[in-house]
Amino acid sequence: MTTRALPARRLVLASQSPARLGLLRQAGLAPEVIVSGVDEDGVTAATPGELALDLAKAKAAAVAARPEAAGALVVGCDSVLELDGRALGKPADAAEALTRWKDMRGRSGVLMTGHCVVDTADGRRAAATAATTVRFGEPSDEEIAAYVASGEPLHVAGAFTLDGRSAPFIDGIDGDPGNVIGLSLPLLRRLLAELDVPLTGLWTA
Repeated sequence: MTTRALPARRLVLASQSPARLGLLRQAGLAPEVIVSGVDEDGVTAATPGELALDLAKAKAAAVAARPEAAGALVVGCDSVLELDGRALGKPADAAEALTRWKDMRGRSGVLMTGHCVVDTADGRRAAATAATTVRFGEPSDEEIAAYVASGEPLHVAGAFTLDGRSAPFIDGIDGDPGNVIGLSLPLLRRLLAELDVPLTGLWTA
């Protein structure tokens, strides 16, 4: 008698971030993408870490409530950079990105990414925040202007990313690099384990 392997659970990413999608795919997962539509400006919290976590929970909950997510595991994430106690998300415009980079250079900040996993099959959820210290280099005014002109910093939390044009301007990090890119795979594994779902059971090949 042969036993048939159970099909992998559906995994839904409640984010339109190509970086998060790429990280999951590199880890052998094949998530569907359903954008949450949460108004990020409408969410407030006492600390940057709490803000990142509350946004992640809001995004995961919004997608988990949709009929098309029924039976799936929904992953919501959101990232903010903590600098001088402030939570810095995506800059509003090029002028803000320029000012922010001049303020960040030569200093360190903490990139915080909230993670929330909702199992829509039973309603359980697990959530936590990962933190990674980022040590910024000292790009010149000309380099900063060129980077801002590329448009990249307008689409990422903190106005920078490790896997893009700003990588040469970051001297180093202390912590999980994936967390800075947008999603901590080690933390995701632990959250799935809290829901009795082994990450290896979600591998597609």
